[in-house]
Amino acid sequence: MILTPKILARLLLIGLLGVLLQLSFFSQVALFHVSPDILPALVVCLGLLGGSMTGAVSGFSVGFLLDCLLIAPLGGGSLVLLSTGYLAGLFRERFEINSRLGAPLLCMILTLFAELGFGAVQAMLGIDSTVSPLVIRDMLIKSVFAFFLSWPMYAGLRRLLRPALVEEPRPRRPTVLGT
Repeated sequence: MILTPKILARLLLIGLLGVLLQLSFFSQVALFHVSPDILPALVVCLGLLGGSMTGAVSGFSVGFLLDCLLIAPLGGGSLVLLSTGYLAGLFRERFEINSRLGAPLLCMILTLFAELGFGAVQAMLGIDSTVSPLVIRDMLIKSVFAFFLSWPMYAGLRRLLRPALVEEPRPRRPTVLGT
């Protein structure tokens, strides 16, 4: 991703808007008694579009802003979203996404990874709460939500960040006529 001042402003606006939408809208919506978590999917989409550095920096920034606004112990959300964005960017750099299901499946898997990471960080910080088996169900449902939300999110971010994206030219397939 080619970072110019305009693209940096767009990335900052995307991160801020994502956190504000998560805290004000998506936390109030309950489907199957579970609120969707769009931030891991947002960070995964940014990592898939920009690479490991963009994914890690956007994940850390979004997580830090989330921790600050929730008045939570600083660093937990940042660490989890940083690693999620880095893994998504690393996937982009190592493999080529050829399928339309590639980005949504990766969003689903890495959202489950992030939810498990949030739970592990909360447990390590010693935050007292009761844990029931329904937590696993909630994590799986949030992953399914991320699968379906990633299609419009990935397409919208790709369109918004199109001037900065670096795409490797794909080799042309020969046609029937050989041209």
